Amino acid sequence: MTPAPDELHAYIERFAGVLTDTGFPRMPARVFVALMTAPSGRMTAAELAETLQISPAAVSGAVRYLTQLQLVGREREPGSRRDRYRVFDEVWREAMLNRDFVLGRWQSALTEGIRLLGEDSPASARLGESLHFFTFLRREMPALLERYYREREAALASGGVQPSQPGRTSPDS
Repeated sequence: MTPAPDELHAYIERFAGVLTDTGFPRMPARVFVALMTAPSGRMTAAELAETLQISPAAVSGAVRYLTQLQLVGREREPGSRRDRYRVFDEVWREAMLNRDFVLGRWQSALTEGIRLLGEDSPASARLGESLHFFTFLRREMPALLERYYREREAALASGGVQPSQPGRTSPDS
């Protein structure tokens, strides 16, 4: 099903608004959703600017941000001078794996803060709670991703999860 352009634009703005409400910068959120909803998952800067009615400079800044987060990549078609931007396959898995590095840095900073403040202080207790949570996430994330991929493979094998079937998340749904 191909939505009408105005319906797609409204959806892009709604989804981008959700991302913005959770801390994502507005322009990168809009560009990310536009790429996610593009039939091929790929668009040129000119296509993004036209779709979102934004300047090339806004596209450039948004793409730079998304590239730094490793949510999108840049590719060039042979014989063309124009870059195409694309959403990475398994973008959320990659985002979660990249968070492991960030969580490790946060753990180090929290450990340093606990040592600095003394283990018996109320501030250290707050830092310690955060440290415990991030340690838990780092320990559990590989197993969680493995369970997800087993479930996803089972769903694919049974005709479940398909890009054309939104909402089907497991063989049981």
